[in-house]
Amino acid sequence: MGFRPDGRWTSFSVAKSLTSTLVGAAVKDGAIKSLDDPVSDYIDELRGSAYDGVTVEQVLTMTSGIDWNEDYSDPASDVAQFDLQEVEPGKSALATYMAGLGRAHPAGEVWNYSTGETNLIGVLVSRATGRELAGYLSEKIWTPYGMERDATWLLGHDGHEISGCCIQASVRDFARFGLFMLDGGSDVLPDGWIAAATVKQADIGSPGEGYGYQWWTWDDGSYQADGIFGQGIFIDPNRNLVIASNASWTSALGDTGGEWEARKGFYKAIQHAIDTEAATTQGDALQ
Repeated sequence: MGFRPDGRWTSFSVAKSLTSTLVGAAVKDGAIKSLDDPVSDYIDELRGSAYDGVTVEQVLTMTSGIDWNEDYSDPASDVAQFDLQEVEPGKSALATYMAGLGRAHPAGEVWNYSTGETNLIGVLVSRATGRELAGYLSEKIWTPYGMERDATWLLGHDGHEISGCCIQASVRDFARFGLFMLDGGSDVLPDGWIAAATVKQADIGSPGEGYGYQWWTWDDGSYQADGIFGQGIFIDPNRNLVIASNASWTSALGDTGGEWEARKGFYKAIQHAIDTEAATTQGDALQ
């Protein structure tokens, strides 16, 4: 498709994991006091809505209980409609849309994948820090960690970054973000943040898998950022492994052509190759 190593590719929901990491940076900076705080303490538009009483952590883990439809094939779904919200002066259109949604479950009990929740996280970070997300990402991660190329972040109709999506960066810089996580967050994140963010905080109904702070988790200790049409950053701390991938799958979830399962198999094959090499090396050393 004409894509080159120096090109930028749209992250889709891989951006969710970067956005959630900025929450950690804001906690480290003292801008967000606690993950137990009600999210409405930081986002005025949510006061008096179904988000009353929902904590920052419940939004991070997508367990707010708020009704949200993520069907990419349905033009009437929330994920297709949220950026059409009319912009009111001085308000976030993203937060205003979310404030209009109803409650499907009690807060903290049921996981429901929601790009809207990550959009709220982005507004939360902006409100708490007084910074634009792109600038905060540049200050905390992109520049100090030595990313090779500039990145861009698409804006919604209200001028705010669409924080559940749409960072454009080179595949090598997506891999460098994986190394940032593997390295422990380079003093940008609070102690224990990565450990909490990358383990199962919510049950997604799939054996051996879960959801952390906007990271997909596997029970073997590996975790990944995942975006529709095949974008991904796979991180396996136990094997010192990072794999970044871009793609243009035949369907959003890779279920039509079997691409999602094929990529999962690719990850597993590399893990197996590393284990085999390590066992061979150990065997040679014992001889």
